[in-house]
Amino acid sequence: MSEFTARFATAAEIDRWDSLVTANPNGGNLLQSAAFAAVKGNYGWDTQFIAFEGPDYTSYNLVLEKSFPVLGRLWYFIKGPDVANVGEIPAMLEAVRDFVKRAKLNVFAVKIEPDVIAGEEAHAILRGAGLLKVPDLQPNDHTALLDISPAANELLRKLHSRGRNAVRRAIREEVEVVRMEATDATMRTMYELMVGTIAAKSTNQVRDFNYYRQFWTEFASRGQGHFYFVYEDGVASVGAFVINYGSKATYKDGGSLQKRSQYGDSHLVQWVAINDMKELGAVEYDFCGTPPADRLKDPTHPHHGLGLFKTSFTKTVTDFVGCYDLVLSPVRYKLWSRAGERVFRQLYTRRTGKQFY
Repeated sequence: MSEFTARFATAAEIDRWDSLVTANPNGGNLLQSAAFAAVKGNYGWDTQFIAFEGPDYTSYNLVLEKSFPVLGRLWYFIKGPDVANVGEIPAMLEAVRDFVKRAKLNVFAVKIEPDVIAGEEAHAILRGAGLLKVPDLQPNDHTALLDISPAANELLRKLHSRGRNAVRRAIREEVEVVRMEATDATMRTMYELMVGTIAAKSTNQVRDFNYYRQFWTEFASRGQGHFYFVYEDGVASVGAFVINYGSKATYKDGGSLQKRSQYGDSHLVQWVAINDMKELGAVEYDFCGTPPADRLKDPTHPHHGLGLFKTSFTKTVTDFVGCYDLVLSPVRYKLWSRAGERVFRQLYTRRTGKQFY
């Protein structure tokens, strides 16, 4: 088994953070990016930049940190740690345990969320490392992934027939997709479309506009975020915000009017974005959130409506292992799990009106 050591990243490493994260074995994740760190730093989290050094590679990972009275610090490796294979996670966690103790960081628990595909062996390895399974946090812990490396003509042929037919019809009917700059007007339009769609197709809560404005601005200002719209009678009817991060692209946010006449418009938005992402070097397109594979047809799932659209491009749903907790202080973690997490989440939401995670 490989051995790892953990440390804080240097200032020089943080300066080139995105290039290091996207060079990780699994290619990193947009939620480990410098842009996302900047957003969460204004929304109740401190950010730490952690490097795991092993014999074959160094893995760079963003940690979100919160401090609580009595309990100490909680660390959240959002979509991490990034590993070559799940068998290396126990060694990384031992490195975290040693680092926290050696540096006297007062961390009582570490939450991890690696992009490791779920399976009996993967879950057995994580449980064997003493990790406790806890509820998932990110929508793309279950998601539709599309290999976009083939040439455009071949890729279109490989799409699920529902998506392919919708794209072709929209092209025939000359539906126009417009790429928009990240202005305040663009972002407000995007937000209004999102709110309407979530209200109609999902039970999820939507964050406030200021959160999304900062999120979109951080990624767009780095050349990583892109807005796409379709208009109908001069009114935006479909919108999408798509992120390119290393070799991965992600359909992060989207929305549409529920009553519109242009068939295939939302599919064509995705098709145009996919081809743009290919030109930027992406080989994988994440539709960012579906029901789990075994609940794909369950109409009671909060992502059911969105899942129907996303799986019209690819039938395959990828389930990741989701969130696990590493307990560093059993007494303090017991307080956290029994009441602390629930109480602190309620207090934070009451005080700020914002989501805890």
